[in-house]
Amino acid sequence: MPNTSFFRNLLENCIFVLAGFSLILTLAPADFQFPEMLQVAGRAHPLILHFPIVLLLLGIVFFFLPSFRKNQEIREIGEFTFLIGTNLAGLTVIAGLLLAREEYDGEALLLHQWAGLGVFVLAILLYFLRSKQASIRTSLSLLVTVGIVLTGHWGANLTHGEDFLLAPLKSETQELPTLAEAEVFRDMVQPILESKCISCHKEGKIKGELRLDSQEAIQKGGKTGPLFLAGNPEKSILIERLHLPEDDKKHMPPKNKSQLTDDELMIIQAWVAQGGHFDQKVEDSAPESELFQFASLRFDKNKSYDFESADPETIKELNNFYRTVHPLYPGSPALLVSYFGIAAFDPESLQDLKEVKEQVVEINMNKMPLQDVDLLFLKDFPHLEKLSLNFTDLGKDQIQAISEIPNLLDLALSGNELEQEDLQLVAGMKGLRNLYLWQKNLDQTQKNDLTQALTGTSIDFGFDGSGISYQLNAPSIKQDKIFFSDSLKIEIKHPIHTTELRYTLDGSEPDSLTSPIYDSPIWMHTSGKLHVRAFAQDWIGSPSSTTVYMKSGLSPQDYELLSPPNERYKAQGARTLFDQVKGKNNHTSGEWLGYQDKDLTVEFSGAELQHIQSIGLSMLYHEGAYIFPPTRVQILAKSQGNWNLLVDDQPQTSTSIQEIRSELLLYPVENKSYDRLKIIVTPIKSLPSWHPGAGAKGWVFMDEVLLN
Repeated sequence: MPNTSFFRNLLENCIFVLAGFSLILTLAPADFQFPEMLQVAGRAHPLILHFPIVLLLLGIVFFFLPSFRKNQEIREIGEFTFLIGTNLAGLTVIAGLLLAREEYDGEALLLHQWAGLGVFVLAILLYFLRSKQASIRTSLSLLVTVGIVLTGHWGANLTHGEDFLLAPLKSETQELPTLAEAEVFRDMVQPILESKCISCHKEGKIKGELRLDSQEAIQKGGKTGPLFLAGNPEKSILIERLHLPEDDKKHMPPKNKSQLTDDELMIIQAWVAQGGHFDQKVEDSAPESELFQFASLRFDKNKSYDFESADPETIKELNNFYRTVHPLYPGSPALLVSYFGIAAFDPESLQDLKEVKEQVVEINMNKMPLQDVDLLFLKDFPHLEKLSLNFTDLGKDQIQAISEIPNLLDLALSGNELEQEDLQLVAGMKGLRNLYLWQKNLDQTQKNDLTQALTGTSIDFGFDGSGISYQLNAPSIKQDKIFFSDSLKIEIKHPIHTTELRYTLDGSEPDSLTSPIYDSPIWMHTSGKLHVRAFAQDWIGSPSSTTVYMKSGLSPQDYELLSPPNERYKAQGARTLFDQVKGKNNHTSGEWLGYQDKDLTVEFSGAELQHIQSIGLSMLYHEGAYIFPPTRVQILAKSQGNWNLLVDDQPQTSTSIQEIRSELLLYPVENKSYDRLKIIVTPIKSLPSWHPGAGAKGWVFMDEVLLN
């Protein structure tokens, strides 16, 4: 073999250089910034990690086989191969440590990181102790091999998800819930996130400061703000990113990843449109909605209907302004018929359904005036399984007709006054699967008799709410704008016109006895915050609705931020606080100053300061994004060369995660002559224990200082 002593010495020295650099990276503070070129090198980690694995394992083979060790030339090849692999392992460790500083965090990262470091250290020991006892060489070889396997396993979990390596060996069979049990998020949305999104947004790998592996993390959002706006998919960043062109760098998932199907996009968008709830049942969705129909196809364990589909033209003709006829779910020959519009209902129109009697499996005629309407024709519908006739004024003859429907499984008769003879007919419907009887004229004996007669039927007698008080909805507040120059009109409304609306302007919660009663629009002439609640006899008072209103204030002649805001939330600097432009309810809109690691401190002066009577601070709160009320607000005034403390307040902190909202901290000050004013706003240093991010630093966001 050619003389390789020079290269061997060089590589042996490089090992110690790489080990030293690895130690520096391991001990360096998390916020320490490295040159951009090193960040580029870090991103090469996935590219180079395969080389040391191959070379180290190949070198170990040479160490293990005695026949190779007896041959001088082959032994040197093996040792040189292992030496190169050890150097590459060091480079891989360094690249990995650099990459980990970008968007990775969590237990999976720590396991992968320390296992990789362990492999590097063990490889160094094995190389320099290769000539020692065979037992030492064998033990170290086994440890390096095991370390490589574990490092690869944890690395795969980090990039591809939990148990990526062993997933093919696990059973893929999963018991699907029934349609009645299925939930929109748990059973439809979460599986999509897990298969298409979580590999980049989970513990250990948090791109864009966004995690999607828990409900709390989804509610928190990422560095661009909330993930979605409940009920408004058009303004939700989640929907926007999913629909961007695949070549757009902000498109999600990235173009090199598996993309969402059209059905998956529809599910995510429908979930956001319906409010983005985490506990909503699928059955709460409208039956005609795409989401419900898709879920029916997946969860309902639908029986296979073997009858022929109806003529599409016939179905089209049956649809009109008071009746809809459509497939039970996409591609199904089974039809669902729904009637609506009491004034337009024509009993004769029921006969039209005979044209599709072979295909109709469900009819909904809730609240239609069916008194004395002949329903005997329904017994000729051989596949009719579900009939909804709530609040339809049914009589004995109609109950008799319903009892003759051959394959009826679900029957809803809530709100119909049933006599004893009617109940006896219902008791004879032994084939019913579900029976709904929400009404007050059934006594306990009648309920017991029905329950005993229909032992195989689930009977829902409803809920007796007598003697129970319910809470009123919160009132709605109407105002044309938040900023005003002279006066502002605020109107308050409630859907129940008989409620009594009471409000406060001093920051306190309205009560039903002492708070002013709203009876006409309120005209505001100063900045402030309005709270309003609705009250009514036998009802629980509503939650409070609030709004802030801000009077355009005086503008100082000069102003200066004594502490710079976070680089991501610097808006227009100090000018932001005095431009009289209200920021949107989105901390990433570019109109807010954000502070986390230091106090927001601003100084200003001007001739107008001679007449100030109040100082208002326009704040943004969003606990889900770690944006909390400040822990302290200080306002100081300089007069005759001395600073005096005017305000020293500790605003009440949040006790739960609430919707994103604007708030106004308003402080009256004595009308004196001031040369200069200083405001110091302190962010929360440690989030409270109830918060998902307990112990982390919080933020304060402010966009305006109002001087009046």
